[in-house]
Amino acid sequence: MSDEQRGVVAFYGDDFTGSVDALLQFARRGWSGRLFTTLPDAEALRRAASEVDVVGVAGISRSLDPAAMDAELRPVLEAFADLDPRLVQYKACSTADSSPSVGSLGRVIEIGREVFGDRVVPMLFAQPDFGRYTLFGQHFAAERGTVYRLDRQPTMSQHPSTPMTEAELAVHIGRQTDAPIGAVSMLAYDDLARRLREATSTGIVLDALTDDHLEAVGRALGELPSPVFAIGSGGLSHGIAAAAPGDAPTIPEATATRGPVLVVSGSRSAQTRRQADAAAAAGWLVRPWALDGSSSPDVLEALRAGRGVVLTSDDADAPGDRPILEAIADAAASLVREAVAAGATRRVIVCGGDTSSRVTRLLGVDALSIAANPWGNVVILRAHSGGSRIDGLELLLKGGQVGADSLFVDVAALAP
Repeated sequence: MSDEQRGVVAFYGDDFTGSVDALLQFARRGWSGRLFTTLPDAEALRRAASEVDVVGVAGISRSLDPAAMDAELRPVLEAFADLDPRLVQYKACSTADSSPSVGSLGRVIEIGREVFGDRVVPMLFAQPDFGRYTLFGQHFAAERGTVYRLDRQPTMSQHPSTPMTEAELAVHIGRQTDAPIGAVSMLAYDDLARRLREATSTGIVLDALTDDHLEAVGRALGELPSPVFAIGSGGLSHGIAAAAPGDAPTIPEATATRGPVLVVSGSRSAQTRRQADAAAAAGWLVRPWALDGSSSPDVLEALRAGRGVVLTSDDADAPGDRPILEAIADAAASLVREAVAAGATRRVIVCGGDTSSRVTRLLGVDALSIAANPWGNVVILRAHSGGSRIDGLELLLKGGQVGADSLFVDVAALAP
């Protein structure tokens, strides 16, 4: 499909790890892209949209209340609208993390329709390559080789801020808005575009068990009148790009740096804990954060000696009544700057979607590009930050459940 047929495609990511996944899904199907860490000025955004196939803005809306979401999201969507887009994706988590008070997808639907017009909002959360599936509107998520209904998946059923108590996505999202939410099953995909055009519901949940279903959704969205505003996971990004593939992808498997890895974590997921334990078994320095500012001396000493370091949030306590996420993000950004300035590391892993978002912004990163995709959905990024020492830093922004137990050690083993 030509650029003229494809038109401008843009996405906003509800956290940084999800934004990176969307960038990867487009890149795998031959689309060039640029991911900004904040909304650039209108000229820079328009220039990027003319130079690449898809432009993205990484955000933090997943952790915000509806009023703060409006202030965060609306300016980005309005800037996208000025590009006369063919399609705009709100990149949401593949487990539909949201509630009426935090990261409300219902509020996203309302804002999107206010900006792009009163058309139906298609929603696709399935991502088969990550173990996420939707069948007859019910959502399922894999964990350690077992596929669970979403409300019974060990991690998401006990999520600290948005525990998932409902697997039927139309019901789950319907609790977040007064607008009617419906669903179309994959049994109707032979006529999906017409069903979406004629839908009376405000938002429509879509099924997918395989990549073929993702691509069927992508083709159907391509037949809808512009602009299309859709909500979904990296599976939706896959479907959009696969329906109009570009040149063959050229994503490197290895990185450009050597040396020890610094891991700063705000994630308390069981998988991140297993990854830290594997690093400790390999001889890394692994310990909880000391949020009083005493973390750096032994960390720098270990890194200078070529030893990997993991700072975990399992037992971290914020000083005073400060929110723990804010305290960890500030401490992590400060430590990364100190380690980079000391020449102790050029490769950093940040664990936790919300933590990754905040740390990347605190580091002053302007944009991100893909440095390597060594395996699966693990993406190592290159930071672009003017003339600062952060420029060129390799970052892996890791969601809590992402990666094998050996992930930290495996990343350290990557070499040019």
